[in-house]
Amino acid sequence: MTENANRAVWVTGIGQTPVGEHWNLSLRDLAAQAAFAALRDAELDKFTSRDTQPVDAVIVGNMLSGVLSRQENLGALIAETIGLCGIEAWKVEGACASGGAAIRAGYSLIASGLCKRVLVVGVEKMTDVPTEVATAGLAMASDADHEALHGLSFTAIGALLTQAYSEAYGYKRNDFAPLPINAHRKAFANPYAMFHKAINEADYLASPLVASPLGVLDCAPICDGAAAIVLSAQQPQNNRPAVRLAGSASATDTVALARRRELLWLNAAERSSREAMAMANLSIEDISFFELHDAFPVMAALSLESVGYAKRGEGIKIANTSNSIPIQTMGGLKGRGHLVGATGIYQAVEACLQLRGEAGANQIPPLAPA
Repeated sequence: MTENANRAVWVTGIGQTPVGEHWNLSLRDLAAQAAFAALRDAELDKFTSRDTQPVDAVIVGNMLSGVLSRQENLGALIAETIGLCGIEAWKVEGACASGGAAIRAGYSLIASGLCKRVLVVGVEKMTDVPTEVATAGLAMASDADHEALHGLSFTAIGALLTQAYSEAYGYKRNDFAPLPINAHRKAFANPYAMFHKAINEADYLASPLVASPLGVLDCAPICDGAAAIVLSAQQPQNNRPAVRLAGSASATDTVALARRRELLWLNAAERSSREAMAMANLSIEDISFFELHDAFPVMAALSLESVGYAKRGEGIKIANTSNSIPIQTMGGLKGRGHLVGATGIYQAVEACLQLRGEAGANQIPPLAPA
């Protein structure tokens, strides 16, 4: 390892667009809006010399641009769009983890000493095509030979997991209601969230079934948007609370559910969270809030259990109790919207807002700076 292999990585700028159906904005428009916002926030928007670029690289997290927008080569496209043509730029794809993978790539460039500043952008444009086209695109992240070929969409996969979880631990449909209810309550106060309408259990139970037992209010929506962060080797030189990316890890599991060692356990989440906390020299008791993957309620429950916040089968029980770790603090995937390739970066932006004390009505009180 080099001398700079473990140097600190700071988040010095954040930006995001509202999540929704942006029919009047293109993929590159959304990415540029978020990128410019992050550069302004990092006070890097006043560079005038073409020989002195504000960042050394642009990393883009995206899953579906080629399928839905007929556009690849996003790194170069977005770098050109925001006036950074010439610097290193590339796209990272890892299905719903694309945003997180892009952040890890940027983190690695800084920690290794290869770059001093990196702009990480996540963008997804999903509403310009019929729902069935977007659904087919999302299914490309499953096992094409053993799942997608047989018509298994991600909603169907979520439904199968929900059925298995309910049968294993004795839950009924209404037991899953607290997660979307909490998500909508938190999204109500998030100006960037897609949904600003609170729901109750009656609304949840009345929502039409999509893939039994999942209803509309179980499922994170298809949407458009972009988020961005600036990573730097130097701590910000201003009065804003500094946010350090203390640990980063990634792991995988089998793609097809049928080949998983345990159907109701997220091995990749368990391993990556353990490694990230070890890198940061933290234990699970040190964590103040958890932005989980709540594309469906069962995934939120499995995340809580696999990372270690709940015992097996109890993730649903603790999801809406006062003594549990705060989750979905800005609405989660269900309330804010699930932008696939951009979701991980939205979560990073929202975590920074909490750590800076800038989360507004959704601020977690102990995190607010004195």
